[in-house]
Amino acid sequence: MDLKAFWASFFVFLYVLAMLRPVFPLFEYVVDQDYIAQFLCINKDKVEMQCNGKCYLMQKLNEQNEEKKQNLPKIAMEEYPIGFIDVLAIPIQKTETPKGASVLHYSNNYSFLYSDFSFRPPSLSV
Repeated sequence: MDLKAFWASFFVFLYVLAMLRPVFPLFEYVVDQDYIAQFLCINKDKVEMQCNGKCYLMQKLNEQNEEKKQNLPKIAMEEYPIGFIDVLAIPIQKTETPKGASVLHYSNNYSFLYSDFSFRPPSLSV
């Protein structure tokens, strides 16, 4: 494998890893559900809730959402002026048409070649 293919596959792997990152707590919960329900469950004292570790899963998902919100950069639009076009400053060019003249120009470019030839497949002569 050459170096370009290695780096390409490495960056594809990193991209897939980054895309799967939000799903990791769910994978962890499915794989270690018994362990989470037994040791990490917040509501293990309340058996009637039948939480089975879902409270721990929700806590992890909430932590991940909070982390995602903290990592988002704050963008102030005042710092990044986007060249808005002043619509009123654009000069409007009016063209005068003579009275009774058509404004729309329609050209019919349709043509048809009539052919009397009809295709017949070759016949087998036995």
